[in-house]
Amino acid sequence: QVQLQQSGPGLVKPSQTLSRTCTVSGGSITTNYHYWNWIRQSPEKGLEWLGAGTYTGGTYYSPSVKSRTSISRDTSKNQFTLQLSSVTPEDTAVYYCARGYPFAAPPGYDYWGQGIQVTVSS
Repeated sequence: QVQLQQSGPGLVKPSQTLSRTCTVSGGSITTNYHYWNWIRQSPEKGLEWLGAGTYTGGTYYSPSVKSRTSISRDTSKNQFTLQLSSVTPEDTAVYYCARGYPFAAPPGYDYWGQGIQVTVSS
């Protein structure tokens, strides 16, 4: 059973960098052909895909956040990380990590981490 455990601060100040880490157990982030995604949900924007890291270490980003987003991984810890810079209150949302192929219609996410509220506020 694959499990995703998200960690990181729940409160970030405006203009700072929001950082989330997802630790995966029960499976490797390098296993063929899995994609590891960051997704958020807010009342204003609904469910929003931010980006993904692939099993080979490649990355894909949503155009809406691409200029200030970075997704990286630590294969020794079986973790992948989101960094979103220059945050504003509009980045306040419940953040999720999830496994699955984001480019299918509908996207095929089969495992999700717990959603965590991240608030951008001074």
